Amino acid sequence: MVGTLIYMAPEILKKEIHTEKSDVYSFGISINELLTGVIPYTDLRAEAQAHTVLEMNYTEQQLTAAVVSDRLRPVLAGPELGAPSSLLSLIQRCWDANPQNRPSFDDIVGELDSILEHRKTVKEEEMTLIEPPSSNDDQLMDVTNKLRTYQESINWSTQGEHFSGRASLAADSSVRIWLDFPYDPLAYHPVLSWGSFATCGRRETMEDTHFLMPNMCNEKDIHVFGIFDGHRGAAAAEFSARALPGFLQSSGSTSSPSNALLEAFVKTDAAFRNELDSYRKSKRVIQKDWHPGCTAVAALIVRNKLFVANAGDCRTILCRAGHPFVLTKDHVASCLEERERVVSAGGQVKWQVDTWRVGTAALQVTRSIGDDDLKPAVTAEPEMTETDLSGEDEFLVMASDGLWDVVSNTDVVNIIRDTVKEPGMCAKRLATEAAERGSKDNITVIVVFLRPVSTAERIY
Repeated sequence: MVGTLIYMAPEILKKEIHTEKSDVYSFGISINELLTGVIPYTDLRAEAQAHTVLEMNYTEQQLTAAVVSDRLRPVLAGPELGAPSSLLSLIQRCWDANPQNRPSFDDIVGELDSILEHRKTVKEEEMTLIEPPSSNDDQLMDVTNKLRTYQESINWSTQGEHFSGRASLAADSSVRIWLDFPYDPLAYHPVLSWGSFATCGRRETMEDTHFLMPNMCNEKDIHVFGIFDGHRGAAAAEFSARALPGFLQSSGSTSSPSNALLEAFVKTDAAFRNELDSYRKSKRVIQKDWHPGCTAVAALIVRNKLFVANAGDCRTILCRAGHPFVLTKDHVASCLEERERVVSAGGQVKWQVDTWRVGTAALQVTRSIGDDDLKPAVTAEPEMTETDLSGEDEFLVMASDGLWDVVSNTDVVNIIRDTVKEPGMCAKRLATEAAERGSKDNITVIVVFLRPVSTAERIY
């Protein structure tokens, strides 16, 4: 029996015959997860629920028994999330204990079409109820314009995309120069597969972002992956995930891969802080004391060379010969070397609450993109590592600190070894494990296998 326990239908857990209705059950669980943003059975935010994995400490055997015998299901999405009652009813019918009571996929498609049409009709009716203000009512018009300006939301991902587009114009061929570096044709050549998973975990909002860019600029031997963990808002992370790849491409023709990656961090930081400052001056940012930032880690693979840039407490490890090989260092104020660097750059570090923290913002990390009120002490300049990949290297794991706070490097390697060899599934397994162990942060995981793997491979 191969599958992910939290999505498997009761009849499958009882080792009965798999049918279409078993997939309908999994579909219902998945749709509810999309609506709630919470991994099934790991929700601690619903106080009325006392049957979650975390609270009751279910083992896999106990959870199986609870799903089969006690009809345990994930916490159903609530109407406060904007989900229509008809959709919530459909989810409950999809995960009914009796397969015969579950709808077919043809019925599901029909109901979803009906729900969509109803929502369109409601929106059209709402629009007709909104009367435009009188052209003579200048005062009302003025209030409306002020309200619109105040409520205006800046799409930082779009802004980052804009910078990326400008930076990478005519850059498609520039990274090809990296392939011209001296290269031994007999050297090890990694074969990549990749996947990711991200969840807000116990947090109410998601401030992590990431990108997967295999075959960058259509070059089969150049790949780049990145994770950005936002703090004081998601703005810096959303901007950086879109802008950094463009800056990396634009630096390809003038710099080595390592220098290009370093420059991309610094340019992304400068671009974001300039953009934020211009919005403040135009009064589109109401909060003058808002200084968002993000930690960041990026991995660039060029043929058999791995370049990793890190600023903050995201982490990257390499599984080499079955053991974790750490490629980054956590940049936190509790590290003496980083603390001394911050102080020498003019920053203030104090012991606050439970650890060393930087400035009045009480930031734990000492390197980041953004955080303009703490520059230059909290630098965006990453630490770099360069690694020659070999046949001993099995996979790469990148993650935000939501994983590393509760799962050790060794455990990460062991969990992947004990999981079906599909990178997306491995990433989700790690995130789920972190949630079950009580991670209090957003969790983002990227897994990159460096040699051919088979999902049929025995995991024990």
